[in-house]
Order: sequence, then structure tokens, then C-alpha cells
Amino acid sequence: MPKILHKHYPTTKILFVLGEGIFVVASILLAMLIRFGPAFQIRVSSLSIWLKIALMASVCQLSLYYHDLYDLKVTDTYQELGLRLVQSLGISAIILAVTYYIFPFTMLGRGIFLISITFLVVFICSWRYLYSWVLKKRMFSEHIMLIGSGEIAENIVREIGLRRDSGYHIAAIFDNPAVVSSALLDGHQVFSNLDQIYEQAAALSIRKIVVALDEKRGKFPSTELLRCKMEGIKVLDGISFYEELAGKILIERLRPSWLIFSDGFKKSYLTKFTKRLTGGLISLVGLTVALPVSLLTAVLIKLDSPGPIFYSQTRCGEGDKLFVLHKFRTMTCDAEKGCGPVWATEDDPRITRVGRIIRKLRIDEIPQMWNVLKGDMSFVGPRPERPEFVEQLKKEIPFYGERHNVKPGITGWAQICHPYGACVEDAKEKLKYDLFYIKNMNAFFDLAIIFQTLKIVLLGRGAR
Repeated sequence: MPKILHKHYPTTKILFVLGEGIFVVASILLAMLIRFGPAFQIRVSSLSIWLKIALMASVCQLSLYYHDLYDLKVTDTYQELGLRLVQSLGISAIILAVTYYIFPFTMLGRGIFLISITFLVVFICSWRYLYSWVLKKRMFSEHIMLIGSGEIAENIVREIGLRRDSGYHIAAIFDNPAVVSSALLDGHQVFSNLDQIYEQAAALSIRKIVVALDEKRGKFPSTELLRCKMEGIKVLDGISFYEELAGKILIERLRPSWLIFSDGFKKSYLTKFTKRLTGGLISLVGLTVALPVSLLTAVLIKLDSPGPIFYSQTRCGEGDKLFVLHKFRTMTCDAEKGCGPVWATEDDPRITRVGRIIRKLRIDEIPQMWNVLKGDMSFVGPRPERPEFVEQLKKEIPFYGERHNVKPGITGWAQICHPYGACVEDAKEKLKYDLFYIKNMNAFFDLAIIFQTLKIVLLGRGAR
């Protein structure tokens, strides 16, 4: 199973995305064949034509991605698939129309896109039906065996269950049936004799065993697992497997030794320099491009409610160093009068009319790019929290202080993977993603997060 940005992606999902790209191109070619007839062969022999095809196909597939058409949890019904497909093709048409108006030489020909839509809808719906059928039959799923049935095992089972396209199927679980929860018993073979791990693995054609024991002392089947290892069966630690499956680190059963001996957590001078340079450049360009929007926002804030334009607040940065974070003000001036520091909630009455709009569009975050230029923050990193909350969260959440080993960011892995949270449980869930990011931090990972952030901003998700 290929590993992309430190997270495993099933081969079927990669082939699904690539296959859909091929169908997009095929739709365009069929439209050209209908439109140009005998002249089709002459046209497709030109390199410039293929560049125009690539442009149209890229716009279409990016639009599919930005409308969550590659997230099976979102498009789990044909009604939702149809609605998002129509929206996606509509946005593609608008983008291409604007592009062709500004750059006429990029146009393939009149009516090509409209003709290709018919083929595109048929191909995409058929391809997705086939993909769903393949997933349902588990035709290419990798069969794995779990050793243990505690909290780690339950989290792994839950994560695989939530992801139809995880690429894994749990063929068997080894533990005492008396202690196995009903959730794990449902649909899974459970074996209790740890001396038969290799025999059962061979019988079920298992090529990967995940050791998900919450407590290894006294019942770690070292002899059997060593035999499996020598026979070519992969033996993986449960927390490491969960990390690569879910893109987060399971902190509930995490021991400091796992963090100490695991790969990652590298902060080379090159990584720091690259983050500082790219973050500074993006922020400088961002502040310049956003200047008209910033000026308009400032005027609207002043007209909407009395008080300053900017809201400055103390936050915890790298090494628990305090700094002042700047944002456009979205709440009333006396928002915390009488209640002290509290998390924002959905439909928070303290948020102003203009504040609600600029929060949804993430415009309130623009001044933070000045913090990036100053060096208080990176563009990508864990979100900076208020010191009042940090002290509380350090007491209640294990390893919470480790997130302050890097500079905080305007956006981050936790922000794109988990919605806004306003409680300790949400902070704990976000820490799982933050630790994964800190462990695997690099320039390519940052670019992927920024790319995903654009999608969230454009669709106005997760803000409060």
C-alpha cells in the first residue's frame, strides 16, 4: 500500500482517482471527435491541443476534488453524488469560460465542454458504481489480523469501519473472547489461543499482523510473532499502524518510549529555513493581494459596531513563549466581560453581524500573516492557544505541551482534518493530528496542507 506524506493510501483509491482522470480526458476526446469529425486526427496530433485538453481535464478534476467527490463519506448516496457533480461541472464551466475569455488561445473549440459533459456524467457515475461494488466485495482489500481487543484495537476497528476505502479488512482478532467487546465480536472471527497465531495467519492468508495490546506485560506472544516475522509476515505496532491509517497519533495509550524511539520529529536547519522562507513569502504576497479586502473589512467593522478594527490577544508560541496575535475583530468589545476567557461556540451571541461573515470566509485571519512575517508564527503549524486554556489542557491531556515544540501556524493538519472545537475533547482530538504533523513535518506536507486549506476556505467550512 503506497505511503504518501507519511500516511498510507490504498492502491484502489489511487487507481480510482487516476482512472477518473482518464475518463475525463476520454470525454473530451469523444466531444472533439463529434465536433470536428474527419479533422479530429489532425488536431490531436498537435502538442498544443493536448495542453488544452490537459487544462480542461485539470479544471474538471480539481473541481471534483474541491466538491468532495473523492470523499466516500460525503458522497454516500446517489442523490448527493448527483448534486455535487452538477455543482462541480457548473463551477468548471465558469472557470473555463473566464479562462477562455482572458486567454482565447487556450480554447479547444466551441461547444467541446458542453458536449463532453454528457459523456463525463455517464463515465463518472459508471466508474463510481464499479468502484463501490469493488469495495463492497473487498476484492483488493488487504486482510490483517489484530492481536488484542482493548482501546487501541477498538480505535483501529472503528477507523477501518468509517473508511470504506481504507484498503484493509480485519480477518481475525486474537484475545480472550470473554473480554472482547460486542463491537469487536460483530462480524469478526475471534481466537483465544495465542499459541496458534501463525497457524491461523497461514490459514487465512494473512500478510500483516497488528499488535494492538493495551498492556503487553505478561501476555506478549513473542515466540509466535517472531515465527510470523521469520516467515515473511509483517508485524506492526498498533499505535504506528493507527498513525499511518488515520493520519493522527493515538495519545490515550501512548507511552513516552514510543515517541522517543519512533522515526520523525526531525527539525533540521533546512526544514526550519524552508518553513520560515516559504511562510514569509506567502504571507507577504497574501497581505499585498488581500489589501483591498482588508480595507473594505476595516470599514465594515467600524460601521457595524463600536470598537477597534483589530483584536489583539496573547497566545502561547514555540517553547511556551507568549506573543500577541492579531486578527480582525469579530466580537463585541466587551465579549468576555463578566465571564473571562471562554471558547467560541456555534452561533455565539458575542459575534457581530460582520464578524460572522468574515469568520466564515476566514478574512479575520488575514492580520495573522503579519505575525508570520515577524517570526512569531509559521504559516503552517498547530493553532496557537490562549495561555489560560493551555494550563488547563496540559493538566487534562497527556503530551499537550509537546505541540509547543514548533511555531504555531495560521493553518495546520488539525485544522483541515477536524472541525472547530470548543471543549477539552476537541482539543484532545486535535492534539492527535498536531503530533502527527510535528512528527512528519516537511515542506511538501506544508504545501499539501495549504492546498487543502484553500478548499476549506473556498467552501466556507469549519469556522465559528
